[in-house]
Amino acid sequence: MSYQTISLAVERSVATVTFSRPATLNAFNDQMITECISVLRKCGEEKAIRCVVLTGSGRAFSVGQDLKELRTRDTEFSIGAHVRKGYNEIVRQIVTMDKPVIGAVNGVAAGAGCGIAMATDIRIAAHVATFVMAFGRVGLVPDSGTTWTLPRLIGPARAFELAVSGEAIGAKKAYEWGLVNVVVPADQMPEVVTAWARSLAEGPTLAFGLTKRAMHEGATSSLADALENEAELQQIAGHSRDFHEGLQAFVEKRDPEFIGE
Repeated sequence: MSYQTISLAVERSVATVTFSRPATLNAFNDQMITECISVLRKCGEEKAIRCVVLTGSGRAFSVGQDLKELRTRDTEFSIGAHVRKGYNEIVRQIVTMDKPVIGAVNGVAAGAGCGIAMATDIRIAAHVATFVMAFGRVGLVPDSGTTWTLPRLIGPARAFELAVSGEAIGAKKAYEWGLVNVVVPADQMPEVVTAWARSLAEGPTLAFGLTKRAMHEGATSSLADALENEAELQQIAGHSRDFHEGLQAFVEKRDPEFIGE
Protein backbone atom coordinates (compact mmCIF):
# COMPACT_ATOMS: atom_id res chain seq x y z
CA MET A 1 0.00 0.00 0.00
CA SER A 2 1.26 3.48 -0.86
CA TYR A 3 0.88 6.38 1.57
CA GLN A 4 0.52 10.07 0.73
CA THR A 5 0.97 11.69 4.15
CA ILE A 6 3.24 9.14 5.83
CA SER A 7 6.37 7.33 4.71
CA LEU A 8 7.35 3.84 5.79
CA ALA A 9 10.87 2.44 5.52
CA VAL A 10 11.92 -0.99 6.81
CA GLU A 11 15.57 -1.90 7.30
CA ARG A 12 17.11 -4.62 9.44
CA SER A 13 13.79 -5.36 11.19
CA VAL A 14 13.27 -1.68 12.08
CA ALA A 15 10.25 0.13 10.62
CA THR A 16 10.58 3.92 10.50
CA VAL A 17 7.25 5.70 10.19
CA THR A 18 7.62 9.37 9.26
CA PHE A 19 4.80 11.91 9.39
CA SER A 20 5.16 13.67 6.04
CA ARG A 21 3.17 16.89 5.89
CA PRO A 22 6.07 19.26 6.61
CA ALA A 23 4.30 22.32 5.18
CA THR A 24 1.71 21.99 7.97
CA LEU A 25 4.25 20.93 10.60
CA ASN A 26 2.88 17.40 10.18
CA ALA A 27 -0.61 18.33 11.35
CA PHE A 28 -3.07 15.44 11.19
CA ASN A 29 -5.83 15.65 8.61
CA ASP A 30 -8.30 12.82 8.00
CA GLN A 31 -6.07 11.15 5.43
CA MET A 32 -3.04 11.20 7.71
CA ILE A 33 -5.06 9.75 10.59
CA THR A 34 -6.33 6.92 8.37
CA GLU A 35 -2.87 6.20 6.97
CA CYS A 36 -1.27 6.30 10.42
CA ILE A 37 -3.72 3.71 11.75
CA SER A 38 -3.10 1.55 8.68
CA VAL A 39 0.68 1.68 8.86
CA LEU A 40 0.74 1.01 12.61
CA ARG A 41 -1.50 -2.01 12.13
CA LYS A 42 0.87 -3.25 9.40
CA CYS A 43 3.89 -2.79 11.68
CA GLY A 44 2.16 -4.64 14.49
CA GLU A 45 1.16 -7.59 12.31
CA GLU A 46 4.37 -8.19 10.35
CA LYS A 47 6.68 -10.55 12.25
CA ALA A 48 9.69 -9.32 10.29
CA ILE A 49 9.28 -5.91 11.95
CA ARG A 50 10.67 -6.05 15.48
CA CYS A 51 10.95 -2.37 16.39
CA VAL A 52 9.07 0.73 15.22
CA VAL A 53 10.30 4.33 15.09
CA LEU A 54 7.86 7.25 14.85
CA THR A 55 9.23 10.61 13.74
CA GLY A 56 8.37 13.69 11.70
CA SER A 57 9.70 15.32 8.57
CA GLY A 58 10.98 18.87 8.55
CA ARG A 59 10.87 21.03 11.68
CA ALA A 60 8.20 19.20 13.64
CA PHE A 61 7.26 15.83 15.04
CA SER A 62 3.59 16.80 14.75
CA VAL A 63 1.52 19.75 15.90
CA GLY A 64 -1.55 17.53 16.25
CA GLN A 65 -4.92 18.15 14.63
CA ASP A 66 -5.03 20.25 11.47
CA LEU A 67 -7.26 23.02 12.84
CA LYS A 68 -7.77 24.60 9.43
CA GLU A 69 -9.38 21.40 8.24
CA LEU A 70 -11.44 21.18 11.43
CA ARG A 71 -12.91 24.64 10.76
CA THR A 72 -14.44 23.40 7.50
CA ARG A 73 -16.66 20.80 9.23
CA ASP A 74 -20.43 21.28 9.27
CA THR A 75 -22.57 21.51 12.36
CA GLU A 76 -23.23 17.76 12.33
CA PHE A 77 -19.56 16.98 12.87
CA SER A 78 -18.89 15.07 16.10
CA ILE A 79 -15.49 15.81 17.58
CA GLY A 80 -16.00 12.98 20.08
CA ALA A 81 -16.44 10.46 17.26
CA HIS A 82 -13.44 11.99 15.50
CA VAL A 83 -11.29 11.37 18.58
CA ARG A 84 -12.65 7.86 19.15
CA LYS A 85 -12.11 6.66 15.58
CA GLY A 86 -8.86 8.52 15.02
CA TYR A 87 -6.49 9.47 17.80
CA ASN A 88 -7.79 6.86 20.25
CA GLU A 89 -7.05 4.15 17.72
CA ILE A 90 -3.55 5.51 16.95
CA VAL A 91 -2.65 5.56 20.65
CA ARG A 92 -4.20 2.13 21.19
CA GLN A 93 -2.14 0.69 18.32
CA ILE A 94 1.09 2.07 19.82
CA VAL A 95 0.41 1.02 23.40
CA THR A 96 -0.84 -2.48 22.62
CA MET A 97 1.73 -3.29 19.93
CA ASP A 98 3.76 -6.24 21.20
CA LYS A 99 7.08 -4.74 20.12
CA PRO A 100 9.00 -1.63 21.21
CA VAL A 101 8.03 1.73 19.71
CA ILE A 102 10.50 4.63 19.76
CA GLY A 103 9.33 8.22 19.53
CA ALA A 104 12.06 10.19 17.75
CA VAL A 105 10.88 13.71 18.55
CA ASN A 106 12.76 15.88 16.07
CA GLY A 107 10.91 19.15 16.72
CA VAL A 108 7.68 20.47 18.18
CA ALA A 109 5.18 17.90 19.47
CA ALA A 110 1.91 19.65 20.25
CA GLY A 111 -1.63 18.60 21.05
CA ALA A 112 -2.34 15.15 19.64
CA GLY A 113 1.25 15.08 18.39
CA CYS A 114 2.41 15.34 22.00
CA GLY A 115 -0.02 12.59 22.98
CA ILE A 116 1.25 10.27 20.28
CA ALA A 117 4.86 10.91 21.33
CA MET A 118 4.00 10.20 24.97
CA ALA A 119 2.36 6.89 24.01
CA THR A 120 5.66 5.50 22.68
CA ASP A 121 7.88 3.30 24.84
CA ILE A 122 11.19 5.13 24.46
CA ARG A 123 11.32 8.85 23.66
CA ILE A 124 14.45 10.34 22.12
CA ALA A 125 14.33 14.12 21.70
CA ALA A 126 16.44 16.45 19.62
CA HIS A 127 17.75 19.35 21.66
CA VAL A 128 15.45 21.68 19.68
CA ALA A 129 12.31 19.65 20.46
CA THR A 130 9.44 21.24 22.38
CA PHE A 131 6.34 19.73 23.95
CA VAL A 132 3.05 21.62 24.15
CA MET A 133 -0.30 20.55 25.55
CA ALA A 134 -2.10 22.94 23.22
CA PHE A 135 -5.67 21.78 23.79
CA GLY A 136 -6.58 24.50 26.29
CA ARG A 137 -5.47 27.20 23.88
CA VAL A 138 -8.50 26.43 21.71
CA GLY A 139 -10.89 25.52 24.52
CA LEU A 140 -10.54 21.76 24.32
CA VAL A 141 -9.83 18.96 26.79
CA PRO A 142 -6.56 16.99 26.49
CA ASP A 143 -6.98 13.83 24.43
CA SER A 144 -4.81 11.29 22.57
CA GLY A 145 -4.18 9.47 25.83
CA THR A 146 -2.46 12.40 27.53
CA THR A 147 -4.69 12.27 30.62
CA TRP A 148 -3.44 8.70 31.08
CA THR A 149 0.21 8.98 30.03
CA LEU A 150 1.28 12.34 31.40
CA PRO A 151 0.27 11.87 35.06
CA ARG A 152 2.11 8.54 35.04
CA LEU A 153 5.23 10.05 33.51
CA ILE A 154 5.52 13.34 35.41
CA GLY A 155 2.90 13.21 38.18
CA PRO A 156 -0.60 14.72 38.33
CA ALA A 157 0.47 18.20 39.45
CA ARG A 158 2.87 18.83 36.57
CA ALA A 159 0.53 17.12 34.09
CA PHE A 160 -2.32 19.45 35.07
CA GLU A 161 0.00 22.44 34.94
CA LEU A 162 1.00 21.63 31.37
CA ALA A 163 -2.62 20.99 30.40
CA VAL A 164 -4.05 24.28 31.67
CA SER A 165 -1.08 26.58 31.07
CA GLY A 166 -0.39 25.60 27.47
CA GLU A 167 3.29 26.20 28.28
CA ALA A 168 5.81 24.89 25.78
CA ILE A 169 8.65 23.09 27.50
CA GLY A 170 11.98 22.39 25.86
CA ALA A 171 13.88 19.14 25.59
CA LYS A 172 16.07 19.86 28.63
CA LYS A 173 13.12 20.36 30.97
CA ALA A 174 11.29 17.44 29.36
CA TYR A 175 14.25 15.23 30.25
CA GLU A 176 14.45 16.60 33.79
CA TRP A 177 10.73 15.95 34.30
CA GLY A 178 10.88 12.43 32.88
CA LEU A 179 8.98 13.05 29.65
CA VAL A 180 11.85 11.80 27.49
CA ASN A 181 14.61 9.22 27.95
CA VAL A 182 17.40 10.90 25.98
CA VAL A 183 18.19 14.34 24.56
CA VAL A 184 20.70 14.58 21.72
CA PRO A 185 21.95 17.28 19.34
CA ALA A 186 19.63 17.45 16.33
CA ASP A 187 22.38 16.48 13.88
CA GLN A 188 23.07 13.30 15.88
CA MET A 189 19.43 12.16 16.01
CA PRO A 190 19.56 9.74 13.06
CA GLU A 191 22.56 7.78 14.32
CA VAL A 192 21.36 7.70 17.95
CA VAL A 193 17.84 6.60 17.01
CA THR A 194 19.23 3.96 14.63
CA ALA A 195 21.50 2.58 17.36
CA TRP A 196 18.62 2.33 19.84
CA ALA A 197 16.25 0.81 17.30
CA ARG A 198 18.70 -1.82 16.06
CA SER A 199 19.62 -2.77 19.61
CA LEU A 200 15.96 -3.31 20.48
CA ALA A 201 15.19 -5.11 17.21
CA GLU A 202 18.05 -7.52 17.79
CA GLY A 203 16.93 -8.28 21.35
CA PRO A 204 14.38 -10.76 22.68
CA THR A 205 11.43 -8.84 21.27
CA LEU A 206 8.87 -11.40 22.44
CA ALA A 207 10.00 -10.72 26.01
CA PHE A 208 10.03 -6.96 25.31
CA GLY A 209 6.43 -7.14 24.15
CA LEU A 210 5.40 -9.11 27.22
CA THR A 211 7.28 -6.63 29.43
CA LYS A 212 5.40 -3.77 27.79
CA ARG A 213 2.09 -5.53 28.41
CA ALA A 214 2.95 -6.25 32.03
CA MET A 215 3.89 -2.65 32.78
CA HIS A 216 0.77 -1.20 31.20
CA GLU A 217 -1.48 -3.66 33.01
CA GLY A 218 0.47 -3.26 36.24
CA ALA A 219 -0.18 0.48 36.24
CA THR A 220 -3.84 -0.08 37.10
CA SER A 221 -3.78 -3.44 38.90
CA SER A 222 -3.33 -4.52 42.49
CA LEU A 223 -0.03 -6.00 43.66
CA ALA A 224 -1.59 -9.46 43.79
CA ASP A 225 -2.86 -9.17 40.22
CA ALA A 226 0.49 -7.80 39.02
CA LEU A 227 2.37 -10.69 40.60
CA GLU A 228 0.03 -13.24 39.02
CA ASN A 229 0.27 -11.52 35.65
CA GLU A 230 4.07 -11.61 35.84
CA ALA A 231 3.97 -15.35 36.53
CA GLU A 232 1.66 -15.97 33.56
CA LEU A 233 3.76 -13.89 31.18
CA GLN A 234 6.96 -15.50 32.50
CA GLN A 235 5.43 -18.87 31.64
CA ILE A 236 5.09 -17.71 28.04
CA ALA A 237 8.62 -16.25 27.91
CA GLY A 238 10.07 -19.34 29.55
CA HIS A 239 8.86 -21.51 26.67
CA SER A 240 10.22 -19.22 23.96
CA ARG A 241 13.09 -19.97 21.60
CA ASP A 242 14.73 -16.75 22.74
CA PHE A 243 14.89 -17.93 26.34
CA HIS A 244 16.53 -21.21 25.35
CA GLU A 245 18.93 -19.32 23.09
CA GLY A 246 19.75 -16.91 25.90
CA LEU A 247 20.51 -19.80 28.27
CA GLN A 248 22.63 -21.58 25.68
CA ALA A 249 24.55 -18.41 24.85
CA PHE A 250 25.20 -17.82 28.56
CA VAL A 251 26.60 -21.32 28.98
CA GLU A 252 28.71 -21.01 25.84
CA LYS A 253 29.86 -17.48 26.80
CA ARG A 254 28.78 -15.88 23.53
CA ASP A 255 26.33 -13.22 22.44
CA PRO A 256 22.79 -14.59 21.96
CA GLU A 257 21.07 -14.45 18.59
CA PHE A 258 17.45 -13.70 19.35
CA ILE A 259 14.69 -14.11 16.77
CA GLY A 260 11.75 -12.68 18.67
CA GLU A 261 10.02 -16.05 19.16
